[in-house]
Amino acid sequence: MTEREVAVRVQRLAQVAVGCAGAAAVVLVLMIGWRGLGVVLAGAIGLGVAAAGAWWAVAHRGAPRVFGAVLAVAAPVWVLGFLVQSGLGLEAVLTVSLWAGGMAAATEALRLDKRARRADRTPAAPRARKPVLIMNPKSGGGKVEKFDLVRKAEARGARVVLLDGQDVSELARRAVAEGADLLGVAGGDGTQALVAEVAAEHDLPFLVISAGTRNHFAMDLGLDRNDPSTCLDALTDGIELRVDLGRVADLPFVNTVSFGAYAEIVQSPDYRDNKTVTALGALPDLLANKIGARLTAEADGTRLTDPQAVLVSNNPYETGDLLGAGSRPSLETGRLGVLSLKVDGAAQAAELALRGEQAQGLTVLTAREVTVTAEAGTDTIPVAVDGEALTLPTPVRCGIRPGALRVRVPRDRPGAETVAPLRDWRRVWRLATGEAAAGEDPGKAA
Repeated sequence: MTEREVAVRVQRLAQVAVGCAGAAAVVLVLMIGWRGLGVVLAGAIGLGVAAAGAWWAVAHRGAPRVFGAVLAVAAPVWVLGFLVQSGLGLEAVLTVSLWAGGMAAATEALRLDKRARRADRTPAAPRARKPVLIMNPKSGGGKVEKFDLVRKAEARGARVVLLDGQDVSELARRAVAEGADLLGVAGGDGTQALVAEVAAEHDLPFLVISAGTRNHFAMDLGLDRNDPSTCLDALTDGIELRVDLGRVADLPFVNTVSFGAYAEIVQSPDYRDNKTVTALGALPDLLANKIGARLTAEADGTRLTDPQAVLVSNNPYETGDLLGAGSRPSLETGRLGVLSLKVDGAAQAAELALRGEQAQGLTVLTAREVTVTAEAGTDTIPVAVDGEALTLPTPVRCGIRPGALRVRVPRDRPGAETVAPLRDWRRVWRLATGEAAAGEDPGKAA
């Protein structure tokens, strides 16, 4: 699309978003009136009861687990039945549908707007003369072969090295010694991190190819996770980003480091083959502190005592916006994201579902450094680094290297950009009314 077409599309999407949100409010106020309070109250009760049931289902075994599972399913069914019997079912469905449609339109408008700003402000990167790409043919269920990545990379002038049990860091260092001026990886996030560290050490561009299973790092870079071959366009028409690189003990990470329940569960040899059964088998004892190390975490002076789980991320994940959850708005804040969870019962689980970040059992913050220790006599603890199960000596220190990594990405990134519609609603309004143009710096538009 041309710049004019993008601008028109962004404004129309923003107008749809504003219109849907306004219509949802009209339905709620005019068609439901004071009975809307009953709708909201019923929804809150249903959500809280469902969360409490889910807690019983994961934190207990036997009859309590079955009861909790039934409760988690029955609560939303009860809410729906209540609305139908009250004659508010149609209005409630219409309100939710309008709001969901508005949020979807706002998300797409903000993504296109952000993409336009990025394209306008980022200069083209010089083409690499001797790019070397390391590819794991087993990663992601065989995506390297499925998407013909070797042939497509070589057609763009890259040398491809297939990973077959070798030390990936050593392969990357050997490539640098032989004159590589760009390093890239087709593989999972753990492999990405190891090669990224070598690229950062030598200040070389790093190319991410989304050939892993989940590819969180690729997602937050805006890359297409459905077709990893599009990532290769960075070799011929690329731009360069400076992003942060995390570090735990003496290891790099690009996404997350997990301590506590999840880290304990992934240590099981059965986890990869049957994740759900393995997790349900271990969670009751882990949540009751019958097994696993009792932890203490300190994040820039804030002490977190006896958490059940701690997640440290390379830049903070979005937690305050449901449509942005599970992604990072930025990879260049120079801060670690820290999420600590401590839920001691069904009541706290319900509070967590209703209050989110404000709940007593959840702590969300950022830090430059995080140190995790264990109770006396515990010399090592399980840690999951970018999903890989490890055991590290305590204390375990996590840090971040701001701007350490030069990432080469395609100029046209078809993947979704991370946005937070609820937090950027003012921007949506300005785009809809024409007060701001698509691609315009928000600071100048204010």
